Amino acid sequence: MPLKHQRISRILAREIRDGCRRAGERLPGEHALAERFGVSRTTIRAALAELSEEGLIATRTGKGSYVVFDGRPAEDRPGWARARPVRRADTTVRTLAVGETHDAALAAELRLEKDEFVCVERTEELVADGAVVSYERSLLPPVPGIRELPSRGLGRASLTEVLLRAGLRPDHGEQRVSGRPLDAGEAVLLGRAPGEWFLVTRWTGRAADGSFAGHVVTLLDAVHFELTLAFG
Repeated sequence: MPLKHQRISRILAREIRDGCRRAGERLPGEHALAERFGVSRTTIRAALAELSEEGLIATRTGKGSYVVFDGRPAEDRPGWARARPVRRADTTVRTLAVGETHDAALAAELRLEKDEFVCVERTEELVADGAVVSYERSLLPPVPGIRELPSRGLGRASLTEVLLRAGLRPDHGEQRVSGRPLDAGEAVLLGRAPGEWFLVTRWTGRAADGSFAGHVVTLLDAVHFELTLAFG
């Protein structure tokens, strides 16, 4: 029985997300893919359309389909500082909460018409002893594809994938980096002593048309992370 386009798109999506097909790589043509999966070119076109909707590929008329997903977090892009581990250790990411929230102060700061956000809170923990080495609080616009997160959760998708599927492609913005001692609430959340020094990044992304694409505050254990910036 020939494969349906949904299954084909899942197979190709897995190859892209696993790094078998890297950003900028041209996918095999429709004819080659049709032969590989034993289906018609119409089925292949439907599968490619799904990959495009997920933000994994872009199709250029007369040139073919190219991988655009690079697996990086939204803030990990040229010209933006990123957190890099300075100690080799196995870590795991845990989602603490996904819900709706209001933040009038942030909305005013970013000049947004509404103060409604979908909030995603996550930590990164050491596998060896469960120590929390980073905390991330993401505030996202409640657009279709994002507003459903509180009811359905993130699942196995990365936050980058969720943003891309919702059509949120950060094009420009601002990132601020500082360091400060943890307050009492943060210390409890991270299982640390109040006053312990952490790196802090505040990242705000905008789409090409200037619309809000997300605001992320991250606390990073300076013992385990450094911030790097590559350009040029």
